[in-house]
Amino acid sequence: MMRRGYGMGRGGMGRGPGVMLALAGLAALGVAAWAEHGLGEVPCGLCLWERWPWRVLVVLGLFAALARGQGARAMLWLAVPVMLAACGLSAVHVGVEQGWWPSPLPECRAPVFHPGSFAERLAAMPLRPAKPCDAPNYLIGGLPLSMTAMDGVYAACVLLVIAFCLFRGRRSGRR
Repeated sequence: MMRRGYGMGRGGMGRGPGVMLALAGLAALGVAAWAEHGLGEVPCGLCLWERWPWRVLVVLGLFAALARGQGARAMLWLAVPVMLAACGLSAVHVGVEQGWWPSPLPECRAPVFHPGSFAERLAAMPLRPAKPCDAPNYLIGGLPLSMTAMDGVYAACVLLVIAFCLFRGRRSGRR
């Protein structure tokens, strides 16, 4: 018998799916932070945008874990478009990496130099050079999947788990 609040009890979904969402989001953000700070990978503008759905997922997961009944289920339903957005951002970024289309972000394009003195141009430069969005980062040597592509696959897997939890909860609620 499962303890009340963690499984699929009479009261609805339990805390398990919400905790799973929060942990999935934290795992994605943790890998991104490790690659950036631990491995020294420089993220591009699209990489930074791709982190937002995972941040939202952490918040939704925490709310789902704290909510009861239909509130937890609503948080899981709200996570569906968030993960669809994560998959969409990943698809756009993979397309940019593969050269299928240009990046939609202005910071991913070549810099424009304005007239002025050398000192003015130097002062206008960012402290950290920007990484172009069409230069993929490969986390695992020999695996032809960029971090962006792996992010999209992971988002799709999390989306499938969310769908499973939603439909499992729907089926068990009809008893």
